[in-house]
Amino acid sequence: MALLIGFAVPGAGAWATPDNQVTVAKRAEGLGYHSVWTLQRLVNPADSEDQTYRGVPDPVVTLAYLAGQTRRVRLGVAVVNLPFVAPAVLAKQAATLDRVSGGRLDLGLGLGWMREEFAAAGAAMERRGARAEEYLAVLRGLWGGGAAEFHGEFFDFPPVVMEPPPVQSPLPVLLGGAAEPALRRAGRLADGWVSSSRADPSVIGRSISVVREAAEQAGRDASALRFVCRGAVRVRAGGRADRRPLSGSFEEIRGDLEMLGGQGVTEVFIDLNFDREVTGADADPQGSLERALEALEASAPR
Repeated sequence: MALLIGFAVPGAGAWATPDNQVTVAKRAEGLGYHSVWTLQRLVNPADSEDQTYRGVPDPVVTLAYLAGQTRRVRLGVAVVNLPFVAPAVLAKQAATLDRVSGGRLDLGLGLGWMREEFAAAGAAMERRGARAEEYLAVLRGLWGGGAAEFHGEFFDFPPVVMEPPPVQSPLPVLLGGAAEPALRRAGRLADGWVSSSRADPSVIGRSISVVREAAEQAGRDASALRFVCRGAVRVRAGGRADRRPLSGSFEEIRGDLEMLGGQGVTEVFIDLNFDREVTGADADPQGSLERALEALEASAPR
């Protein structure tokens, strides 16, 4: 199976404007990319010097806007942190987004990790994994199109009906996370796994093996799972001896994409939002857009 290629729209920093997002999404669709992707960050600590997640728009609203500007390209979020929103609310948002996009949503979900963000959202960090298992069951029950009820440790409600349902049945849910329990949860319960920006591309196959093993132990078809890699790309001069994967020239980065496919990745999306030269406080928004357009042309699916 050929490796599918996606591209992240401007999602952090001064270049993450609606106009730039539309420009990148439309160009990606025109060039034959499989998908476009967003990310989530609710808040940041006020005293933090880390600029990685500054200026991040809401991903669901962004994808709804892009759904009306595109026709074919799939729309992904990696990831919505599920503790920050009630499952019925997210179920309704995702179902509606899937409908307005004509069945193009890929919903990535995570557990979150920043204490300040949990505090601002009024969410509990304790037992996130156990909550996530019930959360997924609630989502799928509500998306089923008929009456659904749930009686668990964390969520409890009588028979209800959520209408209208998503176009896709089932709506694809990808789980993030790097710890072994999170990987095994993805194998047991989700349609696939999506890696984070901090994942080491050179050993991503190890995580994929854990997910696949958990799926097989649960009696699932591991070959049907999707393995999506967030390709945190940094375009630089080529030929450096200390080059890290997904950094360097376009030719070198294309070789890295082939390496990812060889490790079991089924889809990779090129993401410039983790390059400080693109998203940093001193980056020129127009220059960042031009770099993205160059990367779109150079990395377009063949």
